Amino acid sequence: MIFLKSLLVMALVCVLGAYAAQRALLKVIANPSVSISSVSADELKNVFLVTKTSLSNGSHVEPVLEKGGPVHEAFVKKYLGKTDAALQTYYRSLVFTGKASMPKTLGADTQIVAYVAKTKGAIGYVSAGASTAGVKTLEVK
Repeated sequence: MIFLKSLLVMALVCVLGAYAAQRALLKVIANPSVSISSVSADELKNVFLVTKTSLSNGSHVEPVLEKGGPVHEAFVKKYLGKTDAALQTYYRSLVFTGKASMPKTLGADTQIVAYVAKTKGAIGYVSAGASTAGVKTLEVK
């Protein structure tokens, strides 16, 4: 019985640790023209699935994605509820039907930060340790 309780506690600690690690893996950034300091997870999902082009306060936004890697995979899974393959299929279907164009995709944190810093309304994500000079970090609620 004690073994079972210990095993359950260890499993819970691992799950909570994994959640905290995934959350700490990335940060959401935006161009300083975006007038909010936090965004809901639902609103973020709508922006990156291009069902919305503006936030609840009326700020126009343009999503910017990373080409791949663990930060991209974590963002897509956590905030969009998809795999990268499913996301690419989703975007291609929007393009094919004329409903939207492919979001900007860049290869590295430094490229994403530079693009977001110079592009009015841009919103993206980078690794938690990336330098975010020239952009603002958004809290996701």
